[in-house]
Parts: sequence; structure tokens; C-alpha cells
Amino acid sequence: MADTSRRPGRPRDTSIDERALTAARELLAEQGFEATTIQAVAVRSGVHASAIYRRWSSRIELIEDAAFPMESPLQVDPTGDLREDLRRFILAYTATFSDPATRAAAGPLLAYRRSDAGRDAAYQRVSVRPQFFAILEAAPPGTVDPTVDPHDVFDMLLGAVWTRIVVPITDSRPDPVERTVEMIVRMLRP
Repeated sequence: MADTSRRPGRPRDTSIDERALTAARELLAEQGFEATTIQAVAVRSGVHASAIYRRWSSRIELIEDAAFPMESPLQVDPTGDLREDLRRFILAYTATFSDPATRAAAGPLLAYRRSDAGRDAAYQRVSVRPQFFAILEAAPPGTVDPTVDPHDVFDMLLGAVWTRIVVPITDSRPDPVERTVEMIVRMLRP
């Protein structure tokens, strides 16, 4: 029986994806969100715009894949040590969102998604909230107050991390990650 899963024609050039994504990341970091258009990516990457549109139906989808690659999603496996898991989570989250392309894309993508309610799946793809909840679930019994809303704690953690990423540090206090971990542990403590 013939293999019907292959489409006739030339094999797909897999280097096109990476060339387009690399060009999009570079444009985001160098020129910002608005300048990262399909045409600009095509010029920078040497990939024809039609080939880009065959892979991504819009510039928003291309930017999402460039800024939040699925090959390296934020992953912190809980160990049950609440402090250490929070520390690793904060460090990984900060590293992810400190990337210039990700930082340039995050705000505009969130604004776009807020105005496009039918596209929640893409936002969920990059959400780290489930990872935070997994850390709390893995914590030893009695270390997390069950009456504390984990969504509120995550929102506060998100605010602390984003402030460190986008606002220039004007003080010389040591160990900002340790202070954030301590703040979150205090909020969670029964």
C-alpha cells in the first residue's frame, strides 16, 4: 500500500523555519515589535514572504514562535523543596523574559491577546502559572496555607519579577532573588 501521508512535490526546506525565526528574534531585539513585519523578516532572512506565510498565518504567530520558542519552554520540575523550587522558578522566569526579543514582544503580544479574546490558546502556551501551581502542590504538607489564593501569590510574584526585568535597578541591595523568595514564602506560610 502506498504511503498517503506524504504530499507530492519538493520536500520542505526545514532551514527556512529557523532562518525566519532567527531573523524575527534579531528584528525584535534591534528594532522592536512594530518593525518586525513579515516583509522585514523576509528581507533579513533571505526567505520569500510567501514561504513565511505558509508556515505562519500572521506576523503575530511568527513573533510568538520567535519570542517564545516551544523547543525551550520554561520548565522547572518541582522537587518538594519550596524555597529551592521558588528560587529556580524565579531564576528561570527572569532568564526567559530578560531575553531582548522576548522582552520586546511580551508587552505588545499581551496587548494584542487582550483585544483578541478568541486566541487564548496561544497565551496559555507561554503561561508559567501552571508551573507555579505545580511547585505549590509539591511543597511538603503544612508549608502552604490552603486559604491563600495561589493566583494572587503568582500575580505578586509576576509583578516582582517583571519589575526587576523592566525597571532599571537603582539601589544596591544584595540578592534580589533571595528577597523575592523570602517574600513569597512569607505570603504562603500558614
